Amino acid sequence: MDVLRFLIPASLALGGVGLLAFIWTLRGDQYDDPDGDSRRILSGDWDDQPKPKRGEAPATAEAPNVSSNSDPNPKA
Repeated sequence: MDVLRFLIPASLALGGVGLLAFIWTLRGDQYDDPDGDSRRILSGDWDDQPKPKRGEAPATAEAPNVSSNSDPNPKA
């Protein structure tokens, strides 16, 4: 039972740290887009590939034609 003298304050301290981290994320506007996910899930814009980075052209929808039997370094 002597270990409880250590575990109870340690668990309260960890809970306090978690609460402070949650409050920090609330103040940092981490949860400001409640409607964005509901709209993005209905949009089919970026389903097959990730968004292109700034300055890059969007990727084409076609995947390269690569056969599993092809050898990238064929011997002559």
